[in-house]
Amino acid sequence: MALLTPPGRDLLHPCLSVSVKKIYRFMLILYINVVFFGAVPFNNPIPTKSLNMDINRRNFLRKTAAASAGIGLATVIPSGVWAARVAPSDRINIAVIGCRNFGFKILRDHLDNEDTRCVAMCDVDEGVLNERAETIRKEYNQQPTLYSDFRKMLEQSDIDAVIIGTPDHWHCLNMVYCLQAGKDVYIEKPLANTIGECNIMVSAADRYNQIVQVGQQQRSNRAFRESIGLVRNGSLGKLRKVKIWGNFNYGLGTPFRDDEPVPEGVDYNMWLGPAPERPFNRSRFHGSWRHYWDYGGGLMSDWGVHLIDMGLWVNDLIDAPEEVMTFATNNSGQQRQRETFDTMTVVYPKKDYVISWEMTAGIQSGPWGKSYGVAFICDNGTVITDRHGYRVIPEWDGGTQSHKADATEISGIREAHPYHVRNFLDCIKSREKPVCPPSTARAAAIHVHVPNIAARTGESLLVWDDVNSRFTNSDKANELVTPSYRAPWKLPEITR
Repeated sequence: MALLTPPGRDLLHPCLSVSVKKIYRFMLILYINVVFFGAVPFNNPIPTKSLNMDINRRNFLRKTAAASAGIGLATVIPSGVWAARVAPSDRINIAVIGCRNFGFKILRDHLDNEDTRCVAMCDVDEGVLNERAETIRKEYNQQPTLYSDFRKMLEQSDIDAVIIGTPDHWHCLNMVYCLQAGKDVYIEKPLANTIGECNIMVSAADRYNQIVQVGQQQRSNRAFRESIGLVRNGSLGKLRKVKIWGNFNYGLGTPFRDDEPVPEGVDYNMWLGPAPERPFNRSRFHGSWRHYWDYGGGLMSDWGVHLIDMGLWVNDLIDAPEEVMTFATNNSGQQRQRETFDTMTVVYPKKDYVISWEMTAGIQSGPWGKSYGVAFICDNGTVITDRHGYRVIPEWDGGTQSHKADATEISGIREAHPYHVRNFLDCIKSREKPVCPPSTARAAAIHVHVPNIAARTGESLLVWDDVNSRFTNSDKANELVTPSYRAPWKLPEITR
């Protein structure tokens, strides 16, 4: 069965204890000695001189990896073991912009690999910055330099790669500045807050030729890779529909709060950045900013970009949608402080199949008992997938009195961030393209921005001309394609 499988690290979590890693190192040393040198090192480790054969370092690593894969060692031993005792010159120096939430989570996923080191952290909230830096000191014994302005941080010459965990309205400027400074980038999804910014970021990635990984980590998730493999190998017959849904309480937004003075230690003007000036309000700040169009796109661009990406990936689509039909409203009946919508239904007609998105904020249940998921509906069966597993429900053949496909159920799959991060780190070293570059992430981002634009303008149908980057049937929708930046910030211009 031709399944898409993730890099072989899913049997054990990358973050093992030191004692367990030592056991696996011994197993690896034992195997290498038997295969390559015909010796069993029960009394002594591998002699240094035994490595001085006509095997250079690259060939040795290649042969070791190939041989270990033959007995499954590469599947069992996590990356931290292979990377043990990394020379300082081989470590990747990491910095982060935006330390409060996912930026910090992704930083820790980086630092759980032994070939990384945190050398700089940046946040506009002094309290958050100091708290996170103290955690890094205690848990990783590292002392990063701290900044409140990311531009000053990028002047630090020893930074190799930057994690961008800022609100969506900052993504474009953050990434372009990093690329211009010669840094590789891991950036959270969605790629940007508008279609125009997405286009700029793809151009910048091409222009500066750095490694950029976008945090759509489901492309490194075993459940989605295997379920998509089942669809692609043809055993389920023709793909007819991809049904996607996401129902979460937090999509309702926050209770109403009054504006208030800016908290001590917060550079609120820098937090706003290119967005319009507004009074400080906690409902538009930490954790809840995504419910306001100036900074994010609500549940649609938060969960929607992850899940709709799977509906594109199953057919390797990296194009923007041509037509999008949207229904959006606020049907919950709850008065919350937000601008985004709590109820949406979106249909994306494709050449050979159709993708649909259903979103109902304020509830935590959905089809097949899941609050979110993707159902690949095929002639011979349906694959229902979330981040923790998948289930094949086969169709029944009345003529043969048998199922048209094998019933399969896989559960207990771990979250994919560590593998997505490891792919990024590997690509920094190899200079190969990661699993989710900006050109791929752009497609998913536009698929969520178009329905949001439709909802904001009251257009039930929008037709998109990707060559000219405009809607052909709505002038008011075109006004929302590219933002106007607040001075002194300027929308980046990328020249070839």
